[in-house]
Amino acid sequence: MDVEAAKLVGAGLAVIGLGGVGMGIGNIFSSFIASVARNPAAQPIVFPFTMLGFALVEAIALFALLIAFLVLFR
Repeated sequence: MDVEAAKLVGAGLAVIGLGGVGMGIGNIFSSFIASVARNPAAQPIVFPFTMLGFALVEAIALFALLIAFLVLFR
């Protein structure tokens, strides 16, 4: 296997994590919408936790993308 081909395969494997990130973000916001629909008064309490969860899940996406770029261009 050529080195360039191995880099492309490695970067593709590193980006697989982005599918889980998309599902995680969807799950976070669907749970937030459902909880606010059930109890609108809880929105100020639940919203900061929603943003914290979003930020942590999005950090995983950035890490996966960073690893993919490191594999490709190093």
